[in-house]
Amino acid sequence: MGDGTVVRSVDGGGRGLGGRRLGTLVTGVAGERPGYRALAQGVRTLLLDGRIALHTRLPAEREFAASLGVSRATVTAAYDLLRESGYARSRRGAGTWTELPEGARPTVVATPAAGDDVIDLAVAAPGFLEDELSAAYAAAAPDVARHAVTNGYHPYGLPELRAQIAERYTRRGLPTLPEQILVTTGAQQAVSLTLTLLGRPGDRILVENPSYANALSVIRQLGMRTAPVPVTEDGWDVDLIGATLRQSAPRLAYLIPDFQNPTGRLMPSEQRRQIIAAARATGTWLVIDETIADIALDGATEPPFASLAPPGGGEQIVTVGSLSKGHWSGLRVGWVRAGTRLITELTMLRVTADMSGSVLDQLVAGRLLMREEAILRGRIPVLRERRDRLAEALGREFPDWRWQVPPGGLSLWVDLGRPIASALGRAALRRGVRIEGGSRFGADPGTFEHRLRVPYVQPVEVAEEAVRRIAASIDDAVGGLGWAGEEPGRPHWVA
Repeated sequence: MGDGTVVRSVDGGGRGLGGRRLGTLVTGVAGERPGYRALAQGVRTLLLDGRIALHTRLPAEREFAASLGVSRATVTAAYDLLRESGYARSRRGAGTWTELPEGARPTVVATPAAGDDVIDLAVAAPGFLEDELSAAYAAAAPDVARHAVTNGYHPYGLPELRAQIAERYTRRGLPTLPEQILVTTGAQQAVSLTLTLLGRPGDRILVENPSYANALSVIRQLGMRTAPVPVTEDGWDVDLIGATLRQSAPRLAYLIPDFQNPTGRLMPSEQRRQIIAAARATGTWLVIDETIADIALDGATEPPFASLAPPGGGEQIVTVGSLSKGHWSGLRVGWVRAGTRLITELTMLRVTADMSGSVLDQLVAGRLLMREEAILRGRIPVLRERRDRLAEALGREFPDWRWQVPPGGLSLWVDLGRPIASALGRAALRRGVRIEGGSRFGADPGTFEHRLRVPYVQPVEVAEEAVRRIAASIDDAVGGLGWAGEEPGRPHWVA
């Protein structure tokens, strides 16, 4: 393990980190020559930030000490501190593993909004399309009459809508036939159908960490085992993704390369090509979620992921899309783009739970797609202003919080500097703001407690009021915790 690569472990199929790899990560947060307290704090920070997966085997003490250039006693004391505080466990003959303290795994179920005065910052979906939506419904009315004389069942989706979506991909550089499209009841159904068909309980699936909360919920419900790879302020570590693909051999990988949810990162084309090549070598299915690909706020875009595959190399790439983010989430129209055989198999599975999508919604979706470019031209500047004004409001109220302004997407991924997100969410709800802490987006529940996802979909004045209410909630949130935001009774380490 001394070369720093990720390796298969002997303890329940978990993973291990080599000393050089962990040394590079930990010195980035703990300093070049950390003492044992700073070293323990650094490992804990990496765990809570999703850069080290839960149940990862830490390197042997002697190996880790050599990679850091510190004494073995320093590493021994750091591991002891991690074990005492619940962030590591050891088993004779099997090594030391990352863990979370008992009771540190909050629920991953979203808190429902209640009352007319509650400002919802938990849902990253815009809703200011009234005129366009009304016009689309009016334009679809004659088509409804035409379809009303039929039985209304279209398991694959309305033929005309499938053709429109296929042409949409073709215009973007990914030649597509209508037969390669399945229209679904939203992108969530598309993801669920794909993972259900291609995965089995116990299968490994590579996921970004953090990632889309509802997709992670499906993965857990299916009993699949996640192989998480971090998405940080610097984006994706493609070398780590390649190593995970080679050594964990996951059956599937679920990725959001376009304005990743929740970080907002945009994956460069060269990294996409590298991932495609690595997945082809291991036979891994790539499930690519392009739900947010249209929300390019600063002009930065990339071609469709599957279009970068070499000729004949895209057979195991499944692309998911939706009208929810660029148009309206209440429409519930999404789709899957894949090979024709897989589309048939997905449709057969879909029929067992959902005979067909709404004809009316699909007709309206077709009308919106006809005007998609014009709709987005009007929507993007509004979202850009909302993003920038929200960032300004957060900066005024919380000068110690950190985030990167994303080039697209619908939310800021905010670092609070201390693990208070769940407590802050509860305190903010009492003051009329619903907001989600980072734990909902972690591959391992209990991580990302120092993060908030803050969507910028609300009107500016509403978002600014929400920020004021959150600011008024801080003392209540921290008051229920120990010093520096730790849970009562939990040790806090000082570097």
